[in-house]
Amino acid sequence: MTDFEAKLSKYADLAVQIGVNVQPGQILVVNAPILAADFVRMITAKAYAIGASLVKVNWSDASITRQQFEHAAPEVFTEPPTWYAGEMTELAEKGAAILNVIAEDPDALKGIDPVRISNYQKVRGAALTKYREMQMSDKVSWSIVAVPCQAWADKVFPNVPAEERVSKLWEAIFHTVRLDREDPVAAWQEHLDTLDQKANVLNAKKYKKLHYIAPGTDLSIELPEGHIWAQGDSINAKGHSFVANMPTEEVFTAPLKTGVNGTVRSTKPLSHGGNIIDGFSITFENGQIVSVSAEQGQEALEHLISMDEGAKYLGEVALVPHKSPISESNILYYNTLFDENASNHLAIGMAYAFCLEGGKDMTPDELIAHGLNNSVTHVDFMIGSAEMNIYGITADGTEEPVFLNGNWAF
Repeated sequence: MTDFEAKLSKYADLAVQIGVNVQPGQILVVNAPILAADFVRMITAKAYAIGASLVKVNWSDASITRQQFEHAAPEVFTEPPTWYAGEMTELAEKGAAILNVIAEDPDALKGIDPVRISNYQKVRGAALTKYREMQMSDKVSWSIVAVPCQAWADKVFPNVPAEERVSKLWEAIFHTVRLDREDPVAAWQEHLDTLDQKANVLNAKKYKKLHYIAPGTDLSIELPEGHIWAQGDSINAKGHSFVANMPTEEVFTAPLKTGVNGTVRSTKPLSHGGNIIDGFSITFENGQIVSVSAEQGQEALEHLISMDEGAKYLGEVALVPHKSPISESNILYYNTLFDENASNHLAIGMAYAFCLEGGKDMTPDELIAHGLNNSVTHVDFMIGSAEMNIYGITADGTEEPVFLNGNWAF
C-alpha cells in the first residue's frame, strides 16, 4: 500500500468512525460525485465492516448537473423534488446516517441564468424542510468531507504545474483533517476537547451581545436568552456522537433574529450556487438585511437573500481564531467547508435548534418564538481577519474582549 493509499484509508476511517460514527445495524447514505468512486468504495467497505445494515450511494456528476441547468425545461427548476425529499426524510426517520462527499468546482455554474439556480434552490430547500429540521436539531447523524477535483485544484493552486495540483490539494485536505498525525482519531478527540473548553467559557459568560470591529465592519449581534455555544461534535437522538464538518475549527451559536445591527464586510470569497461572490458588505437593521453590495457576484448575492423571508436574517454566529491550521496554511480554498474554518463567520438563514436550551425538542414555531431564525437556506460567509476585535457585552452592560487581533482573548 502506498503512502497515499494509507492516508486515504485513514481518511475513510475518520469519515465513518468520527464523522457520521456509523453504528451496527444502521443505514449509511452517501451522497457523492462519481469522481470520488474509489473513496466511496472504501467508505462502503469500512461501514459494512462496522456492521452497517445498508450503504446507499446517491451519485452525482458536475458535467451532467451543468447540462441540466443549461438545457432542461424551465418548469424543472420550479417543481419541488418531493420524491427526493420523501426518500431522505424516510431514511432519516429510520435513523440513517448521512455522509456528504463533496468535490466542488467553485465556478461550476458560472454563466448560468441565476434565476434558474435561485428557483432550484428555493423549491429544493422548501421540499426538504422536514429533513432539514431533523438535521438542524441533531435528530440524525450527518457529516461533510471533501475530495479534490481538477477544476477545484486549478482554482486553488493556479501557480503550481497542472499535473501536480490535485495531489497538492489532497495533501492540503489530509493536513486539515489531521491525517498527518500519528493517531488521527486520537488527535481529533484532543482537538474537540479543546473546542469544548472554549464553548464552556462562553456558555458560562452568557453574553447578551457581541460587538464586532474590523475594517469595513461595525456590527452588533444580540444573542437569545438560553443560547448555547456548540462546537464540532454533536449528539444525535440515540445518544451517538458525530462531527458534521471535517475539518472543523469553530465554536458557534445562534443569534437573536431581530438583534443584528450594523455593517459587516467579507474577508474571503464565497462560493455559492456554482458562482463566486467576493468583496461584499451587508448592512442589517433590527436583524434584517437592508442592503448588500459586492465587487463580484452582486446578482448571486441578491438572489441568495431573496430565497425566502428567513434569508434576510442570520442563523449562525461562529468564532474561529486567525491562528488556526487552515488559516495559517494561507490557502484560499474557494470552498466554505474549509474557508469557514479559517475565519470567523456568520450564516444567512436557518438557525440550529440545538443552539438553544431545550431547542432540540421544540417545534419550528416554538423556536421562532424564542428568537431563532427559520429559512429554507443556511449559507456561511467569512468575515474574520487578524484585524478583527470582538467584545462580549453582559446583561449589566460590562464589555469584555472575546477576540483581539483575530484570536481568542482568553
